[in-house]
Amino acid sequence: MAKELIRPNLFKSTAIRFVTVLLTMFAGVLFASARENAEIIMFEQRGCEWCEIWNEEIAPVFPKTPEAKCAKFRRVDIHQPGSDILERIDPVVYTPTFVVMENGKEVGRVRGYAGEDFFWFHLDQQLKKLTPPCSLPN
Repeated sequence: MAKELIRPNLFKSTAIRFVTVLLTMFAGVLFASARENAEIIMFEQRGCEWCEIWNEEIAPVFPKTPEAKCAKFRRVDIHQPGSDILERIDPVVYTPTFVVMENGKEVGRVRGYAGEDFFWFHLDQQLKKLTPPCSLPN
């Protein structure tokens, strides 16, 4: 009779472990796919002085930053024909403009580049709007 009492408990604990593992795996897939659907788009144009400064100060280090791990990065020339992204968001007037997208929708944007501190502060604010929020060091 003692064996019968042990088996149901063993079954319950095994089932609980199994469900816990499944939920953990599901959460990991859910969070990973959220990051795959997040994007930072830099809108630029030829002759943009502030774009050139961003390219000198930020571009070399950007791929190594926590922000780069939060969302994919790409560039779009605002005068490039065939860029469908410009049809799906509010107009981009100033360059550079950094638009944070999630699942094809605009989450936020940073207009202009006024230096490193300005850029990192405002980009981090936009990345925290992602679901789940991007975890960035303070």
